Amino acid sequence: MGVLSGQDYLRHVWGCSTLSICSTDLMSLEERILALERKLLDPDVRASSQELDRLIADDFVEFGSSGRIWNKRDVLSALPTESGVHFTISNFAIRELGPGLVLATYRVIRSTKEAEHRASLRSSIWRFENERWQMTFHQGTPAD
Repeated sequence: MGVLSGQDYLRHVWGCSTLSICSTDLMSLEERILALERKLLDPDVRASSQELDRLIADDFVEFGSSGRIWNKRDVLSALPTESGVHFTISNFAIRELGPGLVLATYRVIRSTKEAEHRASLRSSIWRFENERWQMTFHQGTPAD
């Protein structure tokens, strides 16, 4: 591949296909992926099967911190019934795996109404396809 410049470079690196998505005055890729991760942890989004369906890829798979393996159908069934859970993200970072493919890693504290606090290390793979980012893989690992 030759040297890319301008919008062609952004399309290659970010996996964008339109100028508005690739505009350098929009949020950075890291800010964009962090916003998507926060959205998936938002109680209102977690309660909406429609929102979850938009954010999670059809081929999604998760290795949960519980040891359970989840697919998209499982998530769309389980998350809307969850209540009283709050998440706090820290140590967020991304790594570009290829055009339109990003690995996000972070630590999260899960808190409940009963004041239970559990920490986990999380990793997600986000894919840009059909003009939007979707999570295609997620893993949670219990942490101290």
